[in-house]
Amino acid sequence: MTDTVPDTAAIPQPAAPAAPRRRTRPRRDTQAKRRPAPAGPQAARAPRSHPVLEQLANLYPHLFGDLVVPLKRGIFEDLLAAHPEAFEREALKAALALHTRSTRYLTGVAAGQQRHDLQGQTVEDMAPEHVHHALLEVFRRRQARAAEDLTPKLRNRIVQAFEASGLSREAYAELVRSRDEAANAVLDEALAEAAARSAKDEALLRAFEASGQAVEAFAAMYGMDPRAAARTLERARRRRPGAAA
Repeated sequence: MTDTVPDTAAIPQPAAPAAPRRRTRPRRDTQAKRRPAPAGPQAARAPRSHPVLEQLANLYPHLFGDLVVPLKRGIFEDLLAAHPEAFEREALKAALALHTRSTRYLTGVAAGQQRHDLQGQTVEDMAPEHVHHALLEVFRRRQARAAEDLTPKLRNRIVQAFEASGLSREAYAELVRSRDEAANAVLDEALAEAAARSAKDEALLRAFEASGQAVEAFAAMYGMDPRAAARTLERARRRRPGAAA
């Protein structure tokens, strides 16, 4: 585009020279507003809502950084003992409560991850009731934002958590049942589904043992993927009374 001046601009009028400046200045401001923010670690990192959490992330990035892991019970006392002058007791307690109630943290608990100490070493398994209640809370938060019903996914996750616990259905139900009747209804449905799956797997294992065939040949008879068949058979073996954990 050339800088040719329109014919009307040749008329000596005071407003004519100023008109281009009034038109171009808003365009420059608009372009500045639309310009994306520079990318980088500081821009990508979300601000923390408690100053003590920022301090903890700097001291223990493997526990409180961008990736979080479940913490061992008693981590509050461990932090006070390791840094007697660094933390005010009530502020540390509030920060840890905020951290352990976050969706990121609860997601790790719901996945059944092990608890970690200050050195980042795994020290204990997550209790089945803690996994279960974390599953319910993460589900509740996600369901509030989702357009679809997430109950089937929750039910499947409860089945997985139950099977990983190694407990009987009765023991698991007694351990995790709460006062929330809706949650208890999903629990009962999940345990019923687990029972049906267990019976189906046991029937398949009995048929395999009676066939005398290798896994590959047996899977072909039933139109199954050999790897999936092997996993199912192994799962059924582990469920049998007296099976090694």
